[in-house]
Amino acid sequence: MKKSALGLAVLAGLSGFSGLAVAPVMAGGIDRAALNYDILFETGRTVELSFKHASPSVKGTYAAGLGGGSTGNMAQSFSAISLGFKDDINDKLSYAIVIGQPLGADAHYASGPYTGLEAHWSTEETTALLKYKLGSGMSVYGGLRYLNSSASIVIPSALLGGSGKYAASARNNGKVGYVLGAAYEKPEIALRVSLTYTSEVTHDFATNEVHPFLNAGAGFPSTTNIVIPQTVTLAAQSGIAANTLLFGSIRWSEWSKWHVKPVGFSALSGGKEITGFDNNVISYSLGLGRKINDHLSVFGTVGYEKSTGGIASRLSPTDGVKSVSIGASWTQDKMKITGGVQYQMLGDAVDASGTEFSNNSAVIVGLKIAYTF
Repeated sequence: MKKSALGLAVLAGLSGFSGLAVAPVMAGGIDRAALNYDILFETGRTVELSFKHASPSVKGTYAAGLGGGSTGNMAQSFSAISLGFKDDINDKLSYAIVIGQPLGADAHYASGPYTGLEAHWSTEETTALLKYKLGSGMSVYGGLRYLNSSASIVIPSALLGGSGKYAASARNNGKVGYVLGAAYEKPEIALRVSLTYTSEVTHDFATNEVHPFLNAGAGFPSTTNIVIPQTVTLAAQSGIAANTLLFGSIRWSEWSKWHVKPVGFSALSGGKEITGFDNNVISYSLGLGRKINDHLSVFGTVGYEKSTGGIASRLSPTDGVKSVSIGASWTQDKMKITGGVQYQMLGDAVDASGTEFSNNSAVIVGLKIAYTF
């Protein structure tokens, strides 16, 4: 299992149907909000600016053997901004540049036996895409993505048998991956079906590990390889009645390849890793939108990610997620403003020490401003 309570998605994306917002839910692994490539399907030159803020609450009750009591909220709030630009080169060829922060994690325990345990992961991604219209509603698209990541972790001495505190930091590491996709559109019924593949990216972080038993506590330089998984996303939308749109997505992510195992920590712990994910993740979303008038559209979505069972990581103590989103879009001349809120019900989990995490949730708010010129 070992899924991330910290990978929280936010409302993102705009449908091509009268400015109605589409809000896929993606919470597997350390996903926060996969970059939205739907800007490729906008008409004309378009620029988009998005903001999101997430407030998760992830608490547990320590096992009796650890003295019981609350863990406190170990998941920290976060905000992120993304930017997209799209333009047409000619009648058949378009390009887009999308910049954002698709992955991240911020865990910190400040109460009980796990006090001092914390981990942070941050990313910035830039994707450059081309889309070519083949005719008869078909198009293909693809491009390169540059992912820059950094990470740090602190493990208190109490969780290492009293041998001393462990800390590691991984400096910024940038790697190139790619995106491939195909789509079919039938504008007269607001139909679009797209299939998008993003390749895996492997970071080879220059890592500095510190522990009393590593190089006499002076710092142990090492290289840590971490795989950012490949993904496949199937998204669809269609008008089902006048001014009414049905939309949804299915996303598969190969999170079973994600393992964090620095060389020094592995030696200290007898070959163990700090954290990892045992299973791949499939996330689903389904929504309905309605155009109220020429200016206002509203939408609602539900999302689901199956729980898988097993032992949870202390750094990601949830298993599965269910979500509900509502929002609205206002169009005025060339400007389109979309806002919404999402409530996530995070699945219960138990870690290796028997600490139980239950009844947890997250609230995410999002705002997007799009301008076509």
